[in-house]
Amino acid sequence: MTDAQIEALRRGAEAPVLAGSADLDAVADDLNEAFRTDPQFCWFLRDDAGREAARLRFMKMLVKEVALPTGEVSRPPGGGAVSIWISSQALGPNSLMQELRMFPTILGATGLGRIDRLAAMRKAMDALHPMDRPHAYLWFLGVRPEAQGLGVGSRMLKAGLAKVDAQGLPAYLESSSEANVPLYRRHGFEVMQEFRARADAPPAWAMWREPRAAV
Repeated sequence: MTDAQIEALRRGAEAPVLAGSADLDAVADDLNEAFRTDPQFCWFLRDDAGREAARLRFMKMLVKEVALPTGEVSRPPGGGAVSIWISSQALGPNSLMQELRMFPTILGATGLGRIDRLAAMRKAMDALHPMDRPHAYLWFLGVRPEAQGLGVGSRMLKAGLAKVDAQGLPAYLESSSEANVPLYRRHGFEVMQEFRARADAPPAWAMWREPRAAV
């Protein structure tokens, strides 16, 4: 990316726009690039030559089946970063038909040897997620590698939290990288618990933020 493109991305992250079904491929591609080296994804995704294509298909499935129907998918007007917020009231077990529809893509992403890792991660996340109080759940926040470390994610997060605060809601997330924990702390999140899906899994951090007075 050129300096001009990065600056446009930074400005766009301050006022992200909602993505729709027409943006599915672009959103999935941004997420795929953003999470290419993510510790959790590297742990449960298949570890062979098919990983790259499988991760992209997996991201596209998540956006199509879960994010767009139940959440709010935002991105800078020119793309390059994605945030996905889901209301806690919209969270819940997937229907049988949805699970059956997604299973081939999930199996293709993990392979037989690692599908138990993804199941363990889902179980751990569900067990820790506080559902006794309505809140906004930051399911994904991703920035393409070439724009990471330049304030794009922070601007996206600030814009999303402004909407959350306007509703008087707390917020919750799981950070899959220790490097991102300070970023979330700067925006008011605190670590509830460090956890692992199982003993051989990389650590993750469950984080909660109390609402702030809307500015």
